[in-house]
Amino acid sequence: MTTTRIHHILDQVGTIAFPGVYDTLSAKICQMVGFPMGFISGYSVAATAIGQPDLGLLTQTEMIDRARRIAMSVEIPIIVDADTGYGSPLNVYRTVDELIAAGAAGCFLEDQAWPKKCGHLRGKRLIPRQEYLAKIRAAVAARGSRDFFIVARTDALAVEGMDEAIARVMAAREAGADASFVEAPNTVEDLAEIGRRAPPPVVANMIEGGKTPVLPRDRLAEMGFQLILYPLAGIFSAAKAIEWMYNKLLSDGTTLGEESHLMSFHHFNDLIGVEEMYLLAERFEG
Repeated sequence: MTTTRIHHILDQVGTIAFPGVYDTLSAKICQMVGFPMGFISGYSVAATAIGQPDLGLLTQTEMIDRARRIAMSVEIPIIVDADTGYGSPLNVYRTVDELIAAGAAGCFLEDQAWPKKCGHLRGKRLIPRQEYLAKIRAAVAARGSRDFFIVARTDALAVEGMDEAIARVMAAREAGADASFVEAPNTVEDLAEIGRRAPPPVVANMIEGGKTPVLPRDRLAEMGFQLILYPLAGIFSAAKAIEWMYNKLLSDGTTLGEESHLMSFHHFNDLIGVEEMYLLAERFEG
C-alpha cells in the first residue's frame, strides 16, 4: 500500500481533529492556525459556489477547479469530497487522476446513487455493493503509486443498516482504500460499534446540529476513530459572523465600536501575503 502524506500525519499524531474548508481564504486560515491538513466539503462548496444545497448539483469540473485553487494556496495536504466520483468507474478514474493533477492529497468516495445528498439529509439511495467496489478499484488504479489517500465512505447505515455498512467499508479496504467512513450514525452506541468494527483508520464526521452526536476528540479516539472531521464548523461560524456584522451595519449605519469582531487590516494582509507580493514585484523592477 502506498504511504501518503495523510498516513504520515496519522503516524505522528495518532488521532487528529481537523476542519473543512471551502475556499482559499478558509484554507489559509486552517493552515495559519496550525492544522496539518484540511478537507474540502462539498456541502460548503455548493453553498459558496452556487448558493445551493448539497443535493448533487455540483459538477466534477466545479469541484476540481475549487480543489485546484485551494491546493495551490496552501502547503498542507487537502482531502477533497469527490461525492460518488460523478458517474461510472471510468468517471471515478478520471476524477481521481484530475484531483491528483490539481494537487489534492486524497478524496472521499461514497456509495450513494446519483444525485447524491448530504449524508445528514433525508432521501438517500445506494448503488449495489459490487458497483461501489468497482468504483473503489477504479480510484485505486487511477492513483497507482502516487501520494493520494482514498477514504471509502458508505451511507448504508441509514438505508440498509449497520452490518451492510461495515461490510461495505471492509470490502472497500480490501480493494485498496486507505480509510473507512460510515456516515451519519445516530447514537453514541452506533459510533462505538463503528469504531469497534470498521478497519482503521476510521473517520468520525462531526456536524453541529446534524444526525451524529458531537463528541470530544479524546472520547472518539478511545472508541477507535483516528480522523475526526468537522466539515462545516468553518462555514457555519463564518456565516454567523457575517450575518451579525451585516445586521450591525444595517441597523447602525457603521461598524464603529465593533473592531474586536473584525480581523485587522494588517492581520488580513499578512494572511493573504501582501508583503510577499510586494517583494516578488521588486525582483522584476528595473
